[in-house]
Amino acid sequence: MKFFCDRAQLTDAIAGVAKAVTQKSSVPALEGILFSAEGGRLTVTGYDLEIGIKTSIEARIKDEGAAVFNAKLIGDMIKRMPEDEIEFSCEQNLQTTVKSGITEYNITGLPAKDYPELPSAALNLKETSDNAAFATVDCVEFKEMIETVIYAVSQDDKKPANNGTKFEIEDSIITMVALDGFRLAVCSKKAEKADDMNIVIPAKTVNELAKIIGDNDGAVEISTNNRYAVFTFNNYTIISRLIDDIFLDYKKTMGGEFSTSAVVDVKRFNSAIERASLIITERLKNPLRITFDKDLTVRCQTELGTVVDSIECEFEGAEMEIGFNNRFLLDALRHCGCDKVKIELSGPLSPVKILPAEGDDFTYLVMPVRFKN
Repeated sequence: MKFFCDRAQLTDAIAGVAKAVTQKSSVPALEGILFSAEGGRLTVTGYDLEIGIKTSIEARIKDEGAAVFNAKLIGDMIKRMPEDEIEFSCEQNLQTTVKSGITEYNITGLPAKDYPELPSAALNLKETSDNAAFATVDCVEFKEMIETVIYAVSQDDKKPANNGTKFEIEDSIITMVALDGFRLAVCSKKAEKADDMNIVIPAKTVNELAKIIGDNDGAVEISTNNRYAVFTFNNYTIISRLIDDIFLDYKKTMGGEFSTSAVVDVKRFNSAIERASLIITERLKNPLRITFDKDLTVRCQTELGTVVDSIECEFEGAEMEIGFNNRFLLDALRHCGCDKVKIELSGPLSPVKILPAEGDDFTYLVMPVRFKN
């Protein structure tokens, strides 16, 4: 295998697929990236048996071939090369020379046959699956949806479905849902050319999708069957196994009448909670006491001291005091992506609903904290 390519393009491609590479494995090939030079393009692939990412760049191919190289080593080498062009030469014995300007590395690769193949059933869903579903979503909106809900994914392994994000499409509306038993985040947008879907995707895949999309425009094409989801955009293909577990029927938790509501400025509310949080530590985890009235008052007391803060709000209904985990409120406010939110309450121990003050793009539910006294 021998090819010439642009250093910046190769650096970006390696960084993208490396997100699917195993950091430590008893199988050396799983710590590597598969390089495949064929037909005027260089394809690089990362795969940890759960998520696979591949992309390709233009290259001047002198000799076609394929080999595997340690992801961290090859990434660091290419990134630090002094010139814009990379010359890459891998012999049949896998002794490899990587040159750029006066800099030259000599490393040893691994056989391409040692690298696990991406599941062909996932790569060819349109041809091989009768029960496949497809949708197209704007890249910018897709990334915004991920950033709106991903914070609420559970961090423990008690229920597998809670370690992922639910993707649901009905009537050309795509909805993402994440929850951890204490909070729920739901975001909906319009999808194009959308079949109905109902799948749960691991949080790692969803996080990497947002990172790879970055600031790119265009559209994300989604394909899925009973086992895999495939996302294609900007010359990237990302394959992920689905989580085979029952996700909570979140719609049953979304209804209910509210007796109190308040519209608040997100930045001011966030700042008030941050100030109150200064006296909360890992050892001293007293809840915030928030009173909803003509003004919104935030109180907290721990062994470190007490704090009282107040901000203006647009208030309707009966006065109510609710206990909150400060971190749960901060997460919701930091990910809402709007200037004002509407907070709806139905009782001191009922889930609190947080919505955009205008529109209906997202809904957050936060469980209150019961006061000890």
